[in-house]
Amino acid sequence: MTKATNERTGGARRATDDETYDVVVVGAGAAGLNAALLLGRARRRVAVVDAGEPRNAPASHTHGFLSRDGLSPATLLDLGRAEVARYGVRFVRGRVEQIDPGFHVRMTGGPVLRARRVMVATGLRDDLPDIPGVRERWGRDVLHCPYCHAYEVRDQPLAVLGTHPNAVHQALLLRGWSDDVVFFRHTLDLTPKDRERLEARGLRVVEGEIRNLVVDGDRLRAVELADGRVVPRAAVFLPPRMVPYDELLTRLGCARDDGGWVVTDRTGVSGVWAAGNVVDPRAQVITAAGMGSAAALAINADLLDEDVDHAVERHRAATAVTSPGGGDGR
Repeated sequence: MTKATNERTGGARRATDDETYDVVVVGAGAAGLNAALLLGRARRRVAVVDAGEPRNAPASHTHGFLSRDGLSPATLLDLGRAEVARYGVRFVRGRVEQIDPGFHVRMTGGPVLRARRVMVATGLRDDLPDIPGVRERWGRDVLHCPYCHAYEVRDQPLAVLGTHPNAVHQALLLRGWSDDVVFFRHTLDLTPKDRERLEARGLRVVEGEIRNLVVDGDRLRAVELADGRVVPRAAVFLPPRMVPYDELLTRLGCARDDGGWVVTDRTGVSGVWAAGNVVDPRAQVITAAGMGSAAALAINADLLDEDVDHAVERHRAATAVTSPGGGDGR
């Protein structure tokens, strides 16, 4: 594969389809966009490929991001794209189906982009429990992250559904935002220690499986149990099962840890970097942006090393030709 160099005769510019990008970023969430921003400012040729399916699309607001608190996820991404585009970064709409060593980034029904380095920021998906009403209200009044959403429902009657082992911790945490938090055990087994901690924190445990969420007037009203009991609630929290979109990484040989997440370090693996929720389920938007920034710095340093090595090779070759006895024919 032909390697692109970092030589510039003017401002940053986009590579054309028959050229090699310095970096192809897969995914245009906070991690991917922030990486592209720094790489574009470093005057690298960058393409960002995105399928346009952000994880936080159902949410109305993004919180916990300094200077952007309360902004809608869509607006945040639009602002980010506009900032990144100013530096000549190319955006490609599509889905990457495979990354071949070298690197050839193959898109479904689209072009093949050549790159010197690749960053994967494809995020994850939230697998939700099969309870009627949960998926329909997800991101509205069925919520996941207390730090992202609990302040907006503070001091209201809240519920936590026992659909995941992390639900107990979530319920204990939510007690800081409301005095009225009910834990619906549903199908989750509680240890005596769990029950003691919930009781000590002032949370009521409701036994019985959940039938559905009661919605009226486009608002969550209650949680209905299989035996017909109805418990009024204004918002429901539950930890989803998070599944990373990491197939591109594992096909390249990246290993997963015991928790099922791809193992990464600060130097990347054979020219491939990953950042954001694809490798860290705990990363919030601002955290993912920071991860993208750190990855961009590492990628640019790696490219710099390669650029300098090539420059040294050219310098040595030129010196050998022009020096006395260097084979210049004299």
